[in-house]
Amino acid sequence: MATIAIIGALEKEIMQIKEELSDVCEAREAGLTVVSGELDGLTVVATTAGMGTVNAAAATQHLISKYAPQAVVFSGIAGGLNPKLHIDDVVIGKRLRYLDTDTALIAESAPGLEEFGSTPALVDIAADVLAERGFVDASKNAVASNEGTKQFLVGTIATGNRFVTGATMRNDAIEATHADCVGMEGAAIAHVATKNGVDCLVLRAISDNCDEAYDAICEREFDLFEYARVASDITLDIVRRIAAAQ
Repeated sequence: MATIAIIGALEKEIMQIKEELSDVCEAREAGLTVVSGELDGLTVVATTAGMGTVNAAAATQHLISKYAPQAVVFSGIAGGLNPKLHIDDVVIGKRLRYLDTDTALIAESAPGLEEFGSTPALVDIAADVLAERGFVDASKNAVASNEGTKQFLVGTIATGNRFVTGATMRNDAIEATHADCVGMEGAAIAHVATKNGVDCLVLRAISDNCDEAYDAICEREFDLFEYARVASDITLDIVRRIAAAQ
């Protein structure tokens, strides 16, 4: 039976995924709580990594080393950099770029890359799932859509170890990476997956426009709960589509 690893940025997401699995087991491993079970003929292992590139890389390597997944799927929130995007829009990470890292030095080691990417076949699956859920492809809109129109974009996600907030940090992130949004884990997950020869998919939902402090976002409890529910549903739909393709 093939295995899919799911890494979340919020504990709420993993708890909701757990509710959809059968034959659920939970274990403490490598500083993580790992949930495993079955979904539509696949084994699913899921965990909350914690914030930042080190936590993300460590969680990804542990799941790959212990469970040998066919693919690693990550979803989390991010700050929007592309003016076409609104809160709750989703970016599929075709490209994952480090924001505050000397990528030329990183590329001196295997796999010899300065940027990373989600597996193209998984990008296509994610785009299909989002379209079926009523999300509009933002790349096909000539102008920015009105808020309230759900959008997705196959684009570029920046990853850094600082929470980006304020005009100066936002502009620096855009200049350095030309990304559509910025988070703290995606490139590290894709980096480790690529190094291990494992497929991966990174998704981000826009939670802010890099104009709010982290504490302010955390206080929006309803918004975070709603995001966690939607992200879990989308992630599970993607996993079901992977299962159907087996």
